[in-house]
Amino acid sequence: MILIQVVGTFAAVISMAITIGVPKKFLGYAGLVGAVGWLVYLLLVEAGCSTVAGMFLAALAVAMISHSFARLMKTPVTLFLIAGILPLVPGVGMYRIVYNLFTGNNSLAGYYFSETMQIAGMIALAIFIMDTIFRIFQKN
Repeated sequence: MILIQVVGTFAAVISMAITIGVPKKFLGYAGLVGAVGWLVYLLLVEAGCSTVAGMFLAALAVAMISHSFARLMKTPVTLFLIAGILPLVPGVGMYRIVYNLFTGNNSLAGYYFSETMQIAGMIALAIFIMDTIFRIFQKN
């Protein structure tokens, strides 16, 4: 089941990378970034890690690989990061918020709102942390 999800993620990220204009020679790398990020998330959740912590660590992995590929291939980090982070974006959480608001289940909507904001914050924090680490090493 995990392998199917990772392969599907790879294909989805390549599709998104095509949509946002990533050059053809970098499509496989962008797909690899997203697939590795999703694999890290799945393995952490399977091991008992919380959703928020799993997303944080997966986003750290995505940002680290994106920065590494960008340095190796002398390209902007955003070529890999934007497409690669897409599988981690909490879209289902946003859907659940709206669904529960429409069905009148405000307490569940509040729960999903809190979780979605935590996940989004952790993704942003992971990107910021990894960007800062690479900038520190770049100056030295």
